[in-house]
Amino acid sequence: MKIIAVGRNYVNHAKELDNPVPEQPVIFMKPDTAILRDNKDFYYPAFTQDLHHEVEVVLRVCKEGKHVAKKFAHKYYDAIGLGIDFTARDMQSHLKAKGLPWELSKAFDHSAVISPLLPITEIGDLRDIDFALQKNEETVQHGNTKNMIFDFDTLITFISQYITLRKGDLIYTGTPEGVGSVGVGDRLEGLLNGQSMFTCQIK
Repeated sequence: MKIIAVGRNYVNHAKELDNPVPEQPVIFMKPDTAILRDNKDFYYPAFTQDLHHEVEVVLRVCKEGKHVAKKFAHKYYDAIGLGIDFTARDMQSHLKAKGLPWELSKAFDHSAVISPLLPITEIGDLRDIDFALQKNEETVQHGNTKNMIFDFDTLITFISQYITLRKGDLIYTGTPEGVGSVGVGDRLEGLLNGQSMFTCQIK
């Protein structure tokens, strides 16, 4: 299982970080050791002083695919979840300023919170999924998949031109605006169409 993540997939998020709006998907990877399941606590890493939350809708790939045509892309994912792409923002900014890859700021252990996955038949319109992140019971991020720059099928098609998709792979599809810092003692909760999907305590 691999984790494929999409950056800058919401216009307002790209703008809030002073990044250009991409003309094609921005892709990076996380290892399977990044996964944090079952509402487990997240332990604040020592190598950052500016850890950010980024809530994202997550797709589960259901079969192997390479060079997937867009008209068939919907057949390659079967479940939806909600996750957090934790980001060491200070480290990312430092690496980007040097023109270096920024995986260290994204791919560290337990940086990919994941909720239970729901069959897409239970979701309704995939182009109108409402999702949010609360920090200490206050909403800090709120998004809807209708505002994605690149929709699910476009992502499947694009990624599969370069990387073979395999059953069980997870695709983190990008975060809306509102990313911000978390600290020890904070409690995060993710909601999908109003339903609580995960909680995460920062230790």
